[in-house]
Amino acid sequence: LKARSAQAPPRLRPLACCTPPAARRGATMDVDYGEDEAVPTRPGRKVKGRGAAEDDRYAGKAGAFERLAHDDDDAGPARSIEGWVVIASGVHEEAQEDDVFEAFAEYGDIKNLHLNLDRRTGFVKGYAFIEYETRQEAAKAIKGMDGQVLLEQRLSVQWAFSKPSGERRGRR
Repeated sequence: LKARSAQAPPRLRPLACCTPPAARRGATMDVDYGEDEAVPTRPGRKVKGRGAAEDDRYAGKAGAFERLAHDDDDAGPARSIEGWVVIASGVHEEAQEDDVFEAFAEYGDIKNLHLNLDRRTGFVKGYAFIEYETRQEAAKAIKGMDGQVLLEQRLSVQWAFSKPSGERRGRR
């Protein structure tokens, strides 16, 4: 305890209900209000996790990633896991899967066809994904169907997946 100041602290009597009978007889309690004590200051908040200054998990290789052997190719279409995918946009909302299949089947064997529907209306959303086994079949479909009319609407057909060009965009 600190040395008491010149002024003596007030003497309080304990409550009768909370103290044993032996302590109630003429007992007084000392109370230190601590007015002269300094308020302890809280040290700076320690930052944990990835943003901490001591974190060295990313030190040295900031943004350096490994590349696969075929990543150095020029920009162009990219093969999906199972085949070569083209996207046809501008598909009529009332088109059926058979209409799109018949139009694109003359360019090669179609492995897969996705004609997405709007959940609310039940109509076609306006695009379709067509997957071919080989790149040549997909390229023929793009060349043959791009700009053609299917159910009174002009289609725009292009590669669904493509590799980025050699130049890199700046980071935001």
